[in-house]
Amino acid sequence: MKNLKLAALNHTEGKRTLIEIGSHIIGEDFVVIGGPCSVENETQLMESARAVHDAGAHMLRGGAFKPRTSPYDFQGLGLEGLRILSRAKKKYGLPIVTEVVDPRDVSWVSEFADVLQIGARNMQNFSLLREVGFSGKPVILKRGMYSTLAEWVNCAEYILKEGNPNVILCERGIRTFETYTRNTLDLSIVPAAKEVTHLPVFVDPSHGTGKYSLIEPMCYAAIAAGADGLLIEVHNCPEKALSDAKQQYTPEVFASLMKKIEKAVVCMRELSND
Repeated sequence: MKNLKLAALNHTEGKRTLIEIGSHIIGEDFVVIGGPCSVENETQLMESARAVHDAGAHMLRGGAFKPRTSPYDFQGLGLEGLRILSRAKKKYGLPIVTEVVDPRDVSWVSEFADVLQIGARNMQNFSLLREVGFSGKPVILKRGMYSTLAEWVNCAEYILKEGNPNVILCERGIRTFETYTRNTLDLSIVPAAKEVTHLPVFVDPSHGTGKYSLIEPMCYAAIAAGADGLLIEVHNCPEKALSDAKQQYTPEVFASLMKKIEKAVVCMRELSND
């Protein structure tokens, strides 16, 4: 792939990147990140965090900053949201994944987050990519909704070029002519990305479909496609969610899904070893 240097698979002579976060190694362990779309208040986040922890997920996600299509929609709690996430981490021991949207915020958001997320709308925010590169923090780089594989991976190159090797690619659906789903989850991109890069690849079926009923089958499809992990939205009371209400699982449904995911991962690894 043209201009691809640090992210290219041949750069590491075929060795895949492993990223240690807490007690888990991304790229070796199959990792599930669960939690609400946004941090709304202390009770909501703590109850969601407990659900994620009790179900056996490995990290907690929650947006303190929410870039929204409308400026009048809920934009997140900012610093207070990060403080709530920090308290949840202390109580449940789950590493924190949260989005950063402004280059000026990277240093202080890094004080709270274990993993920085770059959302689809910011995939080509090159100033932000450089700043998270300087931070050294693990980064989840979501694919832009109109982006090709080459564009996506070259954005990872911006982060790697600043000395940060801890980049995780995340497919979250692209914009197509289809209107039944929120986005079109492009699972062919998972093995494609692994053909050209050494970076771990996650899948976000919650944003990828936007439909409660489609998330579970897309989790299994992502595992079959070779994903290294999943991002799944979980809310203590989805019908009252301030954002993405239609794609967030209840604690009970998420707990059931986690048991099935564990079995699916074991089955796929057995098939891969045959």
